Amino acid sequence: MELFDNEQTDQEIAKTAEQKQAILDKVRLPADWKTALADELTSDNMDALREFLKQAYQSDTSVYPPAHLMFNAFNLTPLSQVKVVILGQDPYHRPGQAMGLSFSVPKAIPKPPSLNNVLKEMADDIGTHYSAHGDLTYWAQQGVLLLNSSLTVNEGEPNSHQNAGWESFTDAVINIVNEQTDHTVFILWGSKAQKKGKYINTDKHLILTAVHPSPLAANRGGFFGSKPFSKTNDYLVQYGQTAIDWQLPQ
Repeated sequence: MELFDNEQTDQEIAKTAEQKQAILDKVRLPADWKTALADELTSDNMDALREFLKQAYQSDTSVYPPAHLMFNAFNLTPLSQVKVVILGQDPYHRPGQAMGLSFSVPKAIPKPPSLNNVLKEMADDIGTHYSAHGDLTYWAQQGVLLLNSSLTVNEGEPNSHQNAGWESFTDAVINIVNEQTDHTVFILWGSKAQKKGKYINTDKHLILTAVHPSPLAANRGGFFGSKPFSKTNDYLVQYGQTAIDWQLPQ
């Protein structure tokens, strides 16, 4: 006597596949990201995360970035174009700042201190002009995945969505880039980012680490002079890829 009826099991599997496809049909991501992340996007973790976000965005508390920018990093940088990953923690938590790209703010928004330090190091490293704005969209369009560990946050509450389920999702993203790309540069600033990158295959990727660019950490030493931008381009060129044009259009 079998524990399961084979015909019934096949029907249940087919129904589950239909349910998963229905979920994927609603996800607004480039096709290659959607295919690579299909298991994670249809997981129980993401079901719980979607419900959490639905309630969060409908609550009286403002959530950043706006929902339509939540996956901005993936929409600007398809998986097939990823050459560099810059990993942040969670989005900026003040009005108008977060735009779905780690460290980036819209052109009209004053640059936060951490981003100021990033752009200062860039100017010192490769001789670019210090940027008047902090919109990093130009980097994303060249294959720089500007990924935060959590993709949403409550206004005025750093790390408020830290345990909502984003960690599993972004772990899956890093694992996919690790497995499905070659000679990618992972720029990991600060201990949290470095812990998240502990399983990256250093035989086929480059990991660049430094302290976090926040003023408290950067001014203690270890960020300024770390030269991540020139090291990234040297590595990309070494393996036959086009260097990143880090100079932001003004």
